[in-house]
Amino acid sequence: MVTEAPTQWDGAIVRTWLEKRIAAARTDQVAAERTGDRDDCDKAAAEEMVCTLLQRQNAADSQGAFTDAIKHLLDRDDHIWRGVYDDRRFDRHVGTYLRKLLKMAKDNAGFRQTRRYQ
Repeated sequence: MVTEAPTQWDGAIVRTWLEKRIAAARTDQVAAERTGDRDDCDKAAAEEMVCTLLQRQNAADSQGAFTDAIKHLLDRDDHIWRGVYDDRRFDRHVGTYLRKLLKMAKDNAGFRQTRRYQ
């Protein structure tokens, strides 16, 4: 049985992934606004907020710093962002997205996938 060696953390790839997810989330918000789907709009706003905050913290250079930044955001009780329709639903989407990112960061997987849809 051949096992694949784990890849090393690459901060540049993670930063690129964050940039692309921010752009995709903004596009998703516009599309959701046009169709009137408030839940999808809140979900896209949650993704944009999380990726933007992580990008601003410059935590992508190390896996430990990135997971710590995610955990710090998870510890917050509420999150405030523009264009949110339902605060409780938005907070739930933020938590879900943060847990997804935490798993990605711990596994160091998925950051090379930069297509719009995931």
